[in-house]
Amino acid sequence: MNCAQSNFVLSNLINMDLLKLENQICFPLYAASRQMTALYRPLLEELDLTYPQYLVMMVLWEHQEITVRQLGDILLLDSGTLTPLLKRMEEKGWVARVRSSEDERVVNISLTAAGKKLKQKAKTVPERLVCNTGMEEGELKQLRELLYKMLTQITQD
Repeated sequence: MNCAQSNFVLSNLINMDLLKLENQICFPLYAASRQMTALYRPLLEELDLTYPQYLVMMVLWEHQEITVRQLGDILLLDSGTLTPLLKRMEEKGWVARVRSSEDERVVNISLTAAGKKLKQKAKTVPERLVCNTGMEEGELKQLRELLYKMLTQITQD
């Protein structure tokens, strides 16, 4: 959003109390994120996964092998967050971490047979979660598109 667009938006909000919680964008995003994570919790506990581990597994199910840096770029997480997470996942036998022979600073992450097998068990999670939201498919698609649009805008370099 450029400055002119921002001023237009602000002029339309001038009569609003901008510091009221109900007028914020950040709060419903924050609260919805917490509630979505809570909805995932019992579904993922059945698989012995935490929500961050589930996110990592979804990326690996798609890419099979990836560097820690690439994984961090996709999930918007730094290596300080990913390293202990990946270590626990390696201990559970779902992933393998191997230093690159070409550059020892690079760590490659790949799925193990157990990690690949876990995908079958996880296939019902998205559908079960959608049922718990109480929203229609079209609404969820529109919401996802708007959230990705916002995310793209605020994460641009």
